[in-house]
Amino acid sequence: MIHIIVGLGNPGEEYEGTRHNTGRDAVLHFAKKTEFGEWEPDKKSKSLIAEGKIGKVKVTAVLPETFMNNSGKAVKNFVSSIKKPESLIVVHDDMDLPIGSYKISFNKSAGGHRGVDSIIKAVKSQEFMRIRIGVSPAKGKGVKKPQGEKAVIDFILGKYKKPEMEKIKGVFKQAAEVISNLIMEGKDRVMSGFHRK
Repeated sequence: MIHIIVGLGNPGEEYEGTRHNTGRDAVLHFAKKTEFGEWEPDKKSKSLIAEGKIGKVKVTAVLPETFMNNSGKAVKNFVSSIKKPESLIVVHDDMDLPIGSYKISFNKSAGGHRGVDSIIKAVKSQEFMRIRIGVSPAKGKGVKKPQGEKAVIDFILGKYKKPEMEKIKGVFKQAAEVISNLIMEGKDRVMSGFHRK
C-alpha cells in the first residue's frame, strides 16, 4: 500500500509563508527531512509530487497546484477508493488551534476548512487522517480569531511574523515525526501517543 501525504495550500510565490499554506509548508519540510526525491509536476492531477520511503513503505507526497478550494480535484487522482483510509494523510492549517500546537484527527467533518471539504466531497469519505496545525494567536485557554469573512480571508492569507514562524517551524518538526509514525505504526497507536491539545 502506498501512503499519500497531502499538504494543503495555494500555489504561487505570493502565498508562500502565509497561514493558509501551513499544511503545504509542513509537507515540504517532511519531504526534505526524509530525503524524498525532487518535486515533479504531475499534469494529470495538477500537483507537485515527491516520492520516497519511510522504512520499507512507499510514500507519495502531494502538493496540489490547484487553489485551496479545489484541492479535492488533485487528491482524487491519488485516492480512487478509500478502502484503507489510513493510506491518506492530509496536513492543513486550523484557526481553532493556537500557534505552536497541532491535533491529529480521523473521520471528522471539515470544520469549515474549504480545502478539507473539497477533499471529502471528491473522495466521498471523511475517513482519512488529518494533521491540523494551529495558526491563531492564543487568548487565555482559547484562541483569538478574526470575525467576518473579509477579516478571516485577510488573516489566513497574511504572512507569519518572525516569532510566530519560529513556533511554526517547531510544529513542522513534530508533524514530520507524526507522519512517519502514522505510516510505520498506524493511527491508533499514534493518536494515543502523539495527540496534542
